[in-house]
Amino acid sequence: MKLSDFDFDLPEGLIATRPARPRTAARLLVAQGDAIRDLHVFDLVDVFRPGDRLILNNTKVIPARLFGRRARSETVARIEITLLEPVPQGWRALAKPLRKVNVGEVITFSDQLFATVVAKGEADLILEFNVAGVAFDAALNTTGAMPLPPYIAALRPADAQDRSDYQTVFAKNLGAVAAPTASLHFDEELLAALVAKGVQFTEVTLHVGAGTFLPVKVEDVATHRMHAEWGEVTAQAAAEINATRAAGGRIIPVGTTALRLIETAAAAGRVEPWVGPTDIFIYPGYVFRVTDALMTNFHLPKSTLLLLVSALMGVERIRAIYDHAIGQGYRFFSYGDASVLIPEVRESRTLPMVPQGSAAA
Repeated sequence: MKLSDFDFDLPEGLIATRPARPRTAARLLVAQGDAIRDLHVFDLVDVFRPGDRLILNNTKVIPARLFGRRARSETVARIEITLLEPVPQGWRALAKPLRKVNVGEVITFSDQLFATVVAKGEADLILEFNVAGVAFDAALNTTGAMPLPPYIAALRPADAQDRSDYQTVFAKNLGAVAAPTASLHFDEELLAALVAKGVQFTEVTLHVGAGTFLPVKVEDVATHRMHAEWGEVTAQAAAEINATRAAGGRIIPVGTTALRLIETAAAAGRVEPWVGPTDIFIYPGYVFRVTDALMTNFHLPKSTLLLLVSALMGVERIRAIYDHAIGQGYRFFSYGDASVLIPEVRESRTLPMVPQGSAAA
């Protein structure tokens, strides 16, 4: 497989920079077999069946983008920091510009929040903040901005509206620096209507990292190395998923993050409790263990997410689906419209895994 096989032309006007309002008014493409239906997210009550189990990623996005000044500069030198993940010394982060930053210097973000550069690599650095724990969370919430995807941030800065727009209604576990965007389409009313229909929910946690936006840079898709993200599938979540499968219900992750996590936890053929970093890379040839369908947004050309949905539906089928979406004016990417992808039933989901993945802790 070549990376060029997963490229397509997307009109710039179809890139959404704000979500639909209300959330459930977003358009919904439902692809099952050879059929495509053009609906809206509020129609999900008619798409899902009693006994289906939706897998929700309950990670919570932190305001990870910070704008500060370098204390050692003779003049005021602005710097942009994007937090990536906590590490023993503090936080690993991206910096713009990175080249001029020196180990030992202090970056000031506000009167309440500043950090010392304790290490620097070729692509990122390590920051030790002046506060930690609850005090850090409070200072970050006051000072930071939501880390909008690069293709939105290039068009406009994050604002107060993004604080709610770029967060799911069931977010609870702090740690993500990107939203599980398929989940942004749900509101409390839709969740209640699905429960009344007999649809069940299981929550898992995968802290989405900035690596989700990294492009694939190798032409041979199979040689790409996926970024790692921390996730957890509790014993209760595993039991709920396995019970639904045993009863004949469908397992439908909401978003590629939830899908990657439960497929990681199902390395032995059934979902087991799991915690730790996963670098599972799903591309055509992968045999899905527990996923029966997927709700997801429309993804970037040449991205790992486009490879994932191609693995689920087939390369040619995804090309047809995306051609339809572009022709019908669907809105793309994080704030865009949604799809429900239902592949043909496979005879087996217990064959060996094709891609890489971390071992369960």
